[in-house]
Amino acid sequence: MDRPGAERPGTGPDTESGTLPKADLRAVREDERAPVDPAHFRRVLGGFASGVTVVTAPAPEDPAEHTAVHGASTTEPGGAPGPAGFACQSFASLSLEPPLVSFMVGRTSTSWPRIARAGVFCVNVLAADQGELCRAFAVSGTDKFAGVSHRPAPVTGSPLLAGVAAWIDCEIQAVHTGGDHLIVVGRVRALDAAEDAGDPLVFHRGRLGTFAPVDGRD
Repeated sequence: MDRPGAERPGTGPDTESGTLPKADLRAVREDERAPVDPAHFRRVLGGFASGVTVVTAPAPEDPAEHTAVHGASTTEPGGAPGPAGFACQSFASLSLEPPLVSFMVGRTSTSWPRIARAGVFCVNVLAADQGELCRAFAVSGTDKFAGVSHRPAPVTGSPLLAGVAAWIDCEIQAVHTGGDHLIVVGRVRALDAAEDAGDPLVFHRGRLGTFAPVDGRD
């Protein structure tokens, strides 16, 4: 999942290793030493609990263009390129007026170029019983949508996964550089939450879990 520096479950939903070249843009110069130890940075930031999402984008309209840019990738039955998606914990509400949200994604993500080309995405907020779904979208090089029930989000057509606690349908408004990650800003076009949504899926110190209230209120 994609919170910079935090521990990640399994192989890490936002650490997909692909064949894309390393970006030239840098937040620091090559001769600058990191101010903190990376392992310590991850350990400390891992203490911040977060929700878990799956960010999805629709299949490309031009399969030939997709293949030329990305080569072999997830395909639907019949060989057509399928939709893109990855597990992400670095999602946040950004603005009410206008309605904006954001997420962060590693520059080496193999899913991000496909989402960027689509220009749209849907944030699927996972429920407590969707840990296996999170793990499926955390692995690179597989058909993440195999056996996963979904329907098109109402505005962008991005995959809206079945059983999620909430969803936010967005268009990409801006992308900013953030060290070894990119900060993606999306303009919300539609959103909703499940009426019977239970507890959310939570990520803390490298483990998936659930939420437990401490104030006695529902």
